[in-house]
Order: sequence, then C-alpha cells, then structure tokens
Amino acid sequence: MMRFKAAGSMCLVVAMSALLSAQWPQSSAGAATPATASTPRMADGKPDMSGVWQNIRIPGGAGARGAAPAPPLASLDEVPEATFGNAGSGFKDGLPLQPWAADLVEMRMADNSKDNPDAHCLPMGFMQFHNHPQLRKIVQTPKVFILMYEANYGLRQIFTDARSLPKDPDPWWYGYSVGKWEGDTLVVQTIGFTDDTATGPLWLDVRGDPLTSAAKVTERFRRPNYGNLEIEITVDDRKAYTRPWTVSVKQRLVEREMNEFICEERDASHYVGAKK
Repeated sequence: MMRFKAAGSMCLVVAMSALLSAQWPQSSAGAATPATASTPRMADGKPDMSGVWQNIRIPGGAGARGAAPAPPLASLDEVPEATFGNAGSGFKDGLPLQPWAADLVEMRMADNSKDNPDAHCLPMGFMQFHNHPQLRKIVQTPKVFILMYEANYGLRQIFTDARSLPKDPDPWWYGYSVGKWEGDTLVVQTIGFTDDTATGPLWLDVRGDPLTSAAKVTERFRRPNYGNLEIEITVDDRKAYTRPWTVSVKQRLVEREMNEFICEERDASHYVGAKK
C-alpha cells in the first residue's frame, strides 16, 4: 500500500476509514447488545475489555457541520481528550515542553511532519495508536492483555501476571508494559521506550511531540458498560516535558472485524517538505 504525504495525508486516512467501513467484514454476532448493558466480566470477576474498538470523534472537529461546540480548553491539572494530530490540543497552553523539545516540534511541523514514522511504514506514536481512526482489537486473558491495531498492524503486549517492570528493559518502540487491577480499572505502566530512531525521539502524535527513553507512561483502562471504553493516559517524561500531563481517549465497541493492513514504503520524494 502506498503511503500518503505526511501530515496532510492523515486527514485522507480519516476520510478513507469512513469510506472503507462498509467494506470491513462484519462479525458473526447475532442481535446487537445495547451499549448501555452491563460490563461483561471474566471468570475471575474482572471486567472483560475484549472486543473491537473504534475511536469516538471529539465534538467540534474541524469542518464538522452542525457539530457540538468543542469543550473548553483545560489547564494542565485537568484531563482533556487527546486528538490524533496533537495530543495536547485540549490544553489551554499546549503541552509543557522543555525548550529543546519545543524546538524539535517546531522543526518537525515546519517539515509538514514528513518524517512521522507512520508515513514511512514504521511503528507510529503511542498516542497516534490510541487516537487512530482505524480499529483496534483487545484480547484479554488472565496473564496478558493484547492490543492489536489495524493501522500499521501494530501489536502491544501488556503483562498482567503480577510481574514487575524490569529495571533495565530492552528499548522498544512501544516500551515494556505491565498491568494490575485497581478495582474495575486496569492500570498499565510502560517504560523502556527507544530513542534510537532515524529522526530522534519517538513521535507521540502527528505533529511530532516527543517521547524519550526517560518516559514512564501510565494508562488507566475502564469499561463502564458493554459498549464503551475509557482510557486515561499520563505521560511522565521529565526529559521532554517540565511536568507530567494526562489526557483521555474514548472508544466504542463495534461489531465487525479488522482488516489486514500491510504498509509498503515507496519513493518519499513527493512528500511535502521532502528535499528533491
């Protein structure tokens, strides 16, 4: 599959995902269960978050005719919803970037995000996966929680077998994740992100907010009822940010299966911002 040109292409991905939705294979489930039905549970009584999930668009999106007004911008002590293009778009003053990180984001944006890994068939940013318009599937077992993303066929393993975070994990694009239950909330902590990429620190979002090897990310997964999933993500990366910050993502259950997604990188000279 040929990738689209940098930042502007992400809008095309959103549009295509809507057009392709009718072509996705439908599940074999019978009559739909109401979204407000009770949360399904595992044999051990823990909420079962298994299923195929799709992002819920934030009200007031650009160009959305008749859309509800966007929520007011938040302080860094509040928890706004993140967006695909800009994880910190809900904050009044943006993300609390360190000076070097602010310069890096400015440089990446000046190049129209042409080096975003998603545009080169590489693993996309942590928050891009959470906010991507394409589907993701959760498979939950007592000892491991698996997240499969249709976009770029991403895969995350979250170990729930009571192990601790390793002291010196191998650096990975998605880090090393362990989870534990606090009541009905699965709390996931991730460390061990790689800095060894062609464009420096990992890209959290389309515009290029960074995530470094010093980061610790905490996710809180909740399934309040049958049809909805809520995730709070706290990024504590003192190398790139002056303080921790938290955003949220909301997803809904869909009764269809994921497509296979194979990305083939081709000549990038046509990308906006690419040197000829």
